[in-house]
Amino acid sequence: MFKWDIFILCLFILVFLIKCHKRVYAFQSSVNTVENSITFYVAPNGNDAWSGKLPEPNEEGTDGPFATISRARDAIRELKRQYDGTLKQPVNIFIRGGVYFLKEPLIFTPEDSGTREYPITYTAYKEEVPIISGGEVIKNWKEGIINGKKIWETEIPDVRRGRYYFHQIWVNGQRRLRARHPNRGYFQIAQLSETALKEPWEIGQLGFYFYKGDLKAWNTITEADIVVMNRWVESHLPIERIDEKSNFVCASRRSVFHLDPGDLYYVENCLECLDSPGEWYLERKTGKFYYMPEPDEKIGETEIIIPRLTQLIRIEGKPEENQFVEHIKFSKLTFSYTEWWFPEYLEVGGFAQADIGVPGAIYGEGAHYCTFEDCKMAHLGSYAIELSRGCQNNSIIRCDIFDLAGGGIKIGETVCRDKETDQTGNNVISDCHIYNGGLIFHSAVGIWIGQSYKNIISHNHIHDFYYTGISIGWTWGYGQSFAYGNIVEFNHIHHIGILSDGDGPILSDMGGIYTLGIQPGTTIQFNLIHDIAGLRYGGWGIYFDEGSSYILAENNIVYNTTHGGFHQHYGAENIVRNNIFAFGRDAQIQRTRPEEHLSFRFEHNIVYWEEGELLAGKWDDFNFMFDYNLYWCKGDKISFCNLSWEEWQKRGMDRHSLIADPLFENPRKGNFQIRTNSPIKEIGIVPIDLSKIGPRGEKVLE
Repeated sequence: MFKWDIFILCLFILVFLIKCHKRVYAFQSSVNTVENSITFYVAPNGNDAWSGKLPEPNEEGTDGPFATISRARDAIRELKRQYDGTLKQPVNIFIRGGVYFLKEPLIFTPEDSGTREYPITYTAYKEEVPIISGGEVIKNWKEGIINGKKIWETEIPDVRRGRYYFHQIWVNGQRRLRARHPNRGYFQIAQLSETALKEPWEIGQLGFYFYKGDLKAWNTITEADIVVMNRWVESHLPIERIDEKSNFVCASRRSVFHLDPGDLYYVENCLECLDSPGEWYLERKTGKFYYMPEPDEKIGETEIIIPRLTQLIRIEGKPEENQFVEHIKFSKLTFSYTEWWFPEYLEVGGFAQADIGVPGAIYGEGAHYCTFEDCKMAHLGSYAIELSRGCQNNSIIRCDIFDLAGGGIKIGETVCRDKETDQTGNNVISDCHIYNGGLIFHSAVGIWIGQSYKNIISHNHIHDFYYTGISIGWTWGYGQSFAYGNIVEFNHIHHIGILSDGDGPILSDMGGIYTLGIQPGTTIQFNLIHDIAGLRYGGWGIYFDEGSSYILAENNIVYNTTHGGFHQHYGAENIVRNNIFAFGRDAQIQRTRPEEHLSFRFEHNIVYWEEGELLAGKWDDFNFMFDYNLYWCKGDKISFCNLSWEEWQKRGMDRHSLIADPLFENPRKGNFQIRTNSPIKEIGIVPIDLSKIGPRGEKVLE
């Protein structure tokens, strides 16, 4: 007889066991998830006394996210100490949207490192936008009248007490200019003193003569700076006095180099010059801060931010002790609002090139395998990122870098380090948009590579800088250089020297891509470079400056330059191959210094122009080689440095080259695609594919 009661009991036990198994499996899955990654949260409404394990405060208000990123960093330190200084899982710190005003930089040391297997990631929570800010919102404004115009005014006590001073502000996220004279454009130096005229070009001056009426001895003139553009640098010169009778201005700092009549300059931060909406003025003696609002800005509804910090992040490894900060990733974060200015002890108001002494708002030393990915770095008072001594195998990927007082990215140092752990190399900068830089430090560059090797700079979009797009090397001549094996490819570089809004040029001696020193293995390929302009001289597309040697420039398109598509000052054994150089204004190709060795080979290139000469500079020694090129100039007979085509060929040059129309589709519109019936095939020129230019996923070419 069937035992129903036993069957029901067994069925109940089976169901119970199945449920228990599911609960155990779920528990094990949960444990595995925790074991596979550790998660902390940071939020503006958090509390550093909480666990940081929840993305938002609980209902009781007893637990939730941390309030600061530094507390999350410290929590990882505590966790590592529990495991003898090592991680057992990857760590993710999710940062909620909002503004995090830092009182001091976030410092990461070797104890904050992850590992290749278990990296540490600081990233935005979901699609929220966390902003790491070095600024302060200024409130308590009141309305007033200055120079007959409505202004807002307040006081910064730390300025009055001599503890602090700033040179830039942002209003509703937009950079605003110090009170400037003239409001747009520039004055020109009239003359120098007789003593100054006799000094060498390396010696700067403490003053100059101005044209009558350009400057006046205003009451607040000693609060102002003169910014003078000279050669390839700018100088920031605090005004000491103005003599209106002699039209002479005296400064308390020397200019970087010898000034020249005609050099451009402007004055900033003078109360009497506060005359245009959007301008501001800060008085050092009293701490009074004045702002002239735009017509649509209302007091109490307008956010005005001043910068308080110079740097937001410092990665502080110890390369000399073989201790590095490793495997930290910063993702989808915004870094904003910093300040930098010259130390008081400096006697010169600038730097010899590229504003090299201006630091990065994010600074790394001894960083290995660290990554900045999909970050925004904007509204900064210096360079954005600097990876200095001993930084290797780091990546800066898909970052949006703009509104920069200085430049974009600095990699390496100005010195050659003997110890391998002190050297910087093998870093990647790719798919970044770097623009609107050099706004205060005008000679800063988009990407600067110093004594650093085997870096990859690819697929970036760089534009709107007053000086150079990409600069590689820091050795003048044939001395020791560590800037070798760098790859520069698929970058779109434009509006260098002259900006998209028409401002400039204000400096000279620049390049879309600029190099210095011996660089075996450095390759410059598949870059699109256009709209490069120098003031007096030197608006070149690709510029091999002093000692540039053993570099390959191949498959680049360069057009719309003031002084030429390619220039080599001096160097050895470079190869310039299968490029297009078009629409140089004054010249197309330039060579400055004759030398006894082979300067460069110029082969399989197309040179296409409508004005200016073909060759500029010095070509009499024939220590160079031209062949398999195609030349075309509309309307003019082509001359090769005062030699006819036949005479040029008799000297061994261009024996297999052609003078013929390459048949571009629409070169004046930047379309250098070549028609199928072009003569380029006869001499082995290969069409250049621009489809991969610029950041991948971003359409930079129409």
